Amino acid sequence: MRLSRYLTILAVPALLAGCGSPPPVRPEPPPVPVSTAQLAEANLAPASASLVSGRLALLAEAGGVHITGVVGGLPQGRPAAFHVHETGDCGAVDASSAGGHFNPDAQPHGRAGSGAHHAGDMDNLQANADGVANVDVHLRGVTLGGGAANDIAGRALVVHAGADDYRSQPAGNAGARVACAVIRVVR
Repeated sequence: MRLSRYLTILAVPALLAGCGSPPPVRPEPPPVPVSTAQLAEANLAPASASLVSGRLALLAEAGGVHITGVVGGLPQGRPAAFHVHETGDCGAVDASSAGGHFNPDAQPHGRAGSGAHHAGDMDNLQANADGVANVDVHLRGVTLGGGAANDIAGRALVVHAGADDYRSQPAGNAGARVACAVIRVVR
């Protein structure tokens, strides 16, 4: 009798433990990064002894950041490459301090909207007969502020001397960096 009572005492907690175990916990998917800033600005200053300059506004939008503004001093009627670069430092005379293209997903260089490409790859700017380009770009897959891996706040916008060919690695064979600006959050 003692033995059966002893086994009963041991079996009851074991049965209760098995009945009350919670279902397995499924990990939550990581949150989708969102912009925490609404507006930023970038004032392009000449680099590499060029005369290229401009003023750009960056506005957070669903799915990315919209960049608008004007860039002047470009070769008349010619295209010029335009990218987000990884480091918000335009201090070097040739803007090399801005580092390479912004590429948090380790993708090959390419054309935005046409397969694999860096997060900072954008279409070429097209200068008019006066050497002025009106910028109106929606950069998809990036955020403005918040510190996520795809956040472009505090990084640099760079204009290159030539057109991006969208295929040469790692940067599109676009030539010298002729203007650079740090992306600064306004609000």
